[in-house]
Amino acid sequence: MKITPFHPWNLTPKEAIEIQKKLSARIIRENHVKTVGYVAGADMAVSKNPPLAYAGVVVLSFPDLQIVETQQTVLKLTFPYIPGLLAFRESPALLKTFEKLRHEPDLVMIDGQGLAHPRGFGIACHIGLWLDKPTIGCAKSRLLGDHRQPGLKRGSWTPLAGNQGEVIGAVVRTKDKTNPVYVSVGHKIDLPTAIRYTLDCACGYRIPEPTRQADIFVEQVKRGGLRS
Repeated sequence: MKITPFHPWNLTPKEAIEIQKKLSARIIRENHVKTVGYVAGADMAVSKNPPLAYAGVVVLSFPDLQIVETQQTVLKLTFPYIPGLLAFRESPALLKTFEKLRHEPDLVMIDGQGLAHPRGFGIACHIGLWLDKPTIGCAKSRLLGDHRQPGLKRGSWTPLAGNQGEVIGAVVRTKDKTNPVYVSVGHKIDLPTAIRYTLDCACGYRIPEPTRQADIFVEQVKRGGLRS
């Protein structure tokens, strides 16, 4: 895949925050998803000693959600763990992994936030902008915002509201009577379409299949079960 860089990675936290503020204006919130033949899920695991990032991208066919390709990257972590700046810690390894793909995805799903972020520029926005691909942020926990609980049935959802009451995402029930996931726009997609594809990719589990398979994959890489 072709990657378009927007900045270097050797940044201070203060510089990283300013980049988020600047690049948030580039995020496209309208739907650019057309026909989806491949959907990619991305996730990362880390180790503390030594401090390494184990990034994995899994490409699945759509709508049958069969794995067609996996790629991995292991890199030394250079940016500290700071809430709200996850992209600067994880994106270098993830983007290197996307560059290796032979099957170019039509839609990307990231285990993390998109617009549901203090500066409206979570890791799903960051990755989506560099890839120039429709991208969904699908997180397991809430970073910010207020919401009502959705109904207990699969497919139920409620808006996630930001500090000013604006809709920044959705709280989506992907499985009956199971904790919801937090869906937000990453890039080149609108929220209703992001919700629809999240549900289309959730087949019997709380976590949608692209990011669920990516999570399984990176844990295997971290344990040393897979090699480049």
